Amino acid sequence: MTSGTPAAVLFDRDGTLVVDVPYNGDPELVAPMPGAIDAVAAVRAAGLPIGVVSNQSGIARGLLTREQVDAVNARVDALFGGFDTWQVCPHGPEDGCDCRKPAPGMVLRAAAALGVDPARTVVIGDIGADVGAAHAAGGTAVLVPTPTTRHEEVAAAGAVAPDLGTAVRIALAGDAA
Repeated sequence: MTSGTPAAVLFDRDGTLVVDVPYNGDPELVAPMPGAIDAVAAVRAAGLPIGVVSNQSGIARGLLTREQVDAVNARVDALFGGFDTWQVCPHGPEDGCDCRKPAPGMVLRAAAALGVDPARTVVIGDIGADVGAAHAAGGTAVLVPTPTTRHEEVAAAGAVAPDLGTAVRIALAGDAA
């Protein structure tokens, strides 16, 4: 568990901030998850930097271009009022990179871009890889399960919230695990 207010909050994109549309390359299909805009606004109101860490293996698989991913991210930025850093992993699961969650690379890069200690970051996401990336980087995490979250991921997560608003309250209270 963290103690005290975190230095930054990082969000997963698909299934956490926005409805998961597999391999989405169309900004018109971007729809915020229930309560997500208010949850991000609460972190912003607390004065903390915010970022996004997102696996986008569709690039490696040839299903999306980086330009399409960037266009979707720009739409997310427009809906949410902008994020202080975007970290995207374009690799596939077999590529062996250091950035694809649950590896720590994107969390470490986001913390560096924000000028904060990775150990004082909280990652909020919907699957075990989000929690794993936070822990691998020395930070903490809050899991917000969706119907696609596996039961063992929920069981293994230290902090679980029923919705994004509750996850942000846990993070801001310093109760993430």
